[in-house]
Amino acid sequence: MLGSARTPVIVRATDPILRDGICMSLRTRDDVWLVREGQNDGDSRENTDGLADGGRTVALLVADRLDSAMARLLRSLQAKGFTRIVLIAGEIDDNEVLDAVEHGVCAVARRSEITPDVLVRLVRAAAAGEGALPPDLLGRLLSRVARLQRQVLEPRGLHLTGITSRETDVLRLVASGLSTQEIADQLCYSQRTVKSILHDVTNRFQLRNRSHAVAYAMREGLI
Repeated sequence: MLGSARTPVIVRATDPILRDGICMSLRTRDDVWLVREGQNDGDSRENTDGLADGGRTVALLVADRLDSAMARLLRSLQAKGFTRIVLIAGEIDDNEVLDAVEHGVCAVARRSEITPDVLVRLVRAAAAGEGALPPDLLGRLLSRVARLQRQVLEPRGLHLTGITSRETDVLRLVASGLSTQEIADQLCYSQRTVKSILHDVTNRFQLRNRSHAVAYAMREGLI
């Protein structure tokens, strides 16, 4: 019987030599175990202990780059329900990281930086729903996000959170206990505009009422 602390992992690669190297590293670890996707998907050289469940198994992908072949593999895993995907790449640039995230990847590392300990750390992070990126890539991506907010969204009154500046203003006043008329007077809006803003927010985030909208905004750090 496998311990509950062991994380199930499938390993996929465009190059079988890369795949075998990663599998060899993982076989020495007691905190992960290799599984296969289906009855006919196993490798006789692989010591697999069960079948992969896309909802809880971590998919570990190894490639030189995020090329078209790896993109197809990512789409295939997504279609099978895999939501915890780690990408190990020989080289990866900023745009490829964004493409990888769009394909469901939650953790990325360069092959040159991989050790058995790093592999397990990435697998466990993905299993816990966390993400991981090389520090230099993360820094550049955060800079790009900041530029997007500053140069594109803010001039249009938008935020990355999906809520506009005037929606934030209305929610803050609702949270302060003001009535619709008082909010309209303070912001120089009509009551109809205030009601429309609240209606848009509750519909967009599938909230029940204005109190639920305020609670959601506060929990998410929007106000």
